[in-house]
Amino acid sequence: MRSGNFKQNYRQLLALTDSVPVIVWSCLLVALLAAAPLLLSKYYIAVILLLLITAVGVLGLNLLTGTTGLISLGHSGFLAVGAYTAGIVAGKLGWPMLAAIFAGGVSAAVAGIIVGIPSLRLKGLYLAITTMAFAVIINHLILNGGDLTGGSEGLMVPQPSLFGQALSAERGFYYVALAFVVVFTFITLNILRSRIGRAFLAIREHDIAAKAMGVNLVRYKLLAFMVSAFYTGIAGGLLAYYTRYLNVDSFSLLISIEALSMLIVGGLGSVAGALLGTAFIVLLNESLGFVFGMIGASFGGSGSAAYEIKGVIYGLAIVLFLRFEPDGLMGRWRDIKHYWTHWPFRF
Repeated sequence: MRSGNFKQNYRQLLALTDSVPVIVWSCLLVALLAAAPLLLSKYYIAVILLLLITAVGVLGLNLLTGTTGLISLGHSGFLAVGAYTAGIVAGKLGWPMLAAIFAGGVSAAVAGIIVGIPSLRLKGLYLAITTMAFAVIINHLILNGGDLTGGSEGLMVPQPSLFGQALSAERGFYYVALAFVVVFTFITLNILRSRIGRAFLAIREHDIAAKAMGVNLVRYKLLAFMVSAFYTGIAGGLLAYYTRYLNVDSFSLLISIEALSMLIVGGLGSVAGALLGTAFIVLLNESLGFVFGMIGASFGGSGSAAYEIKGVIYGLAIVLFLRFEPDGLMGRWRDIKHYWTHWPFRF
């Protein structure tokens, strides 16, 4: 491709980044995650596995809220739809693991289209309340699902297996979850640099101006909901195989709030920010649980009080980020890079 003195080959066009350090650090991170089961104990592997599963869902929410600007508090509902669909088709119909996980993603995507219809008329708080109502409806449907969903007794999920080989959570299934995170991260990066991603960004900045420029609001808003819900449904399928037991209490509205807080902490609209925010919140929860678990054990009978304090500190962290670092961890990282690039000058 030629334009004056500018040259760009197809390899450069297909490259997700032209930064060698980004490529090196990304490969190093994936290599470290791949080596983690060989180096860490089962507890730490379980924490990282939960982080990986959560990251898939947060990447989807980032496309909807961070990139398109549509606030959703209903992703716990999409997670439940994906998890229960995977559990039902695997446990009652005998579907293989990968087919069951993708079935969860497709069913959540269909639900996303249905929920996305109100987004054509609603914005902001009104849209958030509508999506939150969807999550409540899904929980009621699960509770009254009878033998299909197990109701309040829950639903058992078969052990994960791939090509007839049973997978343990500490090794085999861990690599399945890691593969999903890597693949969906690449998919997300490609979506963002495509025409679809540019349409999402235009809607976020100003939907009326986007419509004036020829962006089909109906198509792209519904597409944003569908793709985001598909990601979350996949995360739900992975979660179902990880826990091997599903109960409606595991899909409370707090899940949606935590996912949104991960985006705020990491940085809205950024893929790296979504991953960083997920890691920060998951590790913060685990660290606080460990610290206050020790406090509760040392001062017998204070376990519930320690749990309440943990919730306060968790909320305080979110408020502090919103007040002092609204661009999240990625915003702070950009400031640090800017400082070192222009040092010793301020600007």
